[in-house]
Amino acid sequence: MADVRGLSKESREKLGKLLRCASGTISVGEAAEGLGVSRVEGATALARWASQGWLSRVKRGLYVPVPLEARTADVALEDPWIVAERLFAPCYIGGWSAAEHWGLTEQIFRSIQVMTTQRPRNRKPTIKGTEFVVRTIMPETLFGTKPVWRGQVKVNVSNPTRTVLDMLDDPAIGGGLRPTGDVFSNYLKSESKDLDLLLSYGERLGSGAVFKRLGFLLERFAPDQVAAIELCRGRLTKGNAKLDPSLPADQLVTKWRLWVTANRKQETQS
Repeated sequence: MADVRGLSKESREKLGKLLRCASGTISVGEAAEGLGVSRVEGATALARWASQGWLSRVKRGLYVPVPLEARTADVALEDPWIVAERLFAPCYIGGWSAAEHWGLTEQIFRSIQVMTTQRPRNRKPTIKGTEFVVRTIMPETLFGTKPVWRGQVKVNVSNPTRTVLDMLDDPAIGGGLRPTGDVFSNYLKSESKDLDLLLSYGERLGSGAVFKRLGFLLERFAPDQVAAIELCRGRLTKGNAKLDPSLPADQLVTKWRLWVTANRKQETQS
């Protein structure tokens, strides 16, 4: 636990000023600006306070405050979403993390799903005990997000429809086929349901596999959505896709040009 007695009056005042202005994290640039010093002096001050237990280093040049009640500086992140925004912007919180946020799943995931235009070397970094799963997307597909406030920080999260779209594009983003199916079923029952928007998003994303999976799942979960199903049929691309690319598939549903496992085959008519 940090001891205020180890700080001079001037140092306490400077640190207090930074902590009052901090929005979950403190960067070298913010420290330099807040203290009115050079970046080198700002970096030195942050490193010193980290060594004294007042801050905890997230990565080079980025720190988080350590709560007064903490017994060690190696503390869990108070809000991983804020850290994700600082590390991976332009980005949004998506997949299973967004599904949890919007109440589309009751399943609890320990890791945070982040969709970013960056290309990080480590796509599963663990920071202060929190695992992030990072997916790279093209800048032009950065749409369908909604800003949410986490304290004083605005973080982008995929809206319910974009959340479903991402899972249709790659079920792994939803935690696999079964969780993705549950999220889709819950979406159809929710006030957020907007199939016209989902179809529009699918066209904008430009993934043929989305319409194959969407049409297949609509026939299973909402067969009354005839117009949407027919629109998916009209958007089918050549070639066959897998319902879940991570699983073996031995049955082809020709109507949807979709490979499925035998126990998930849907009897459909071409």
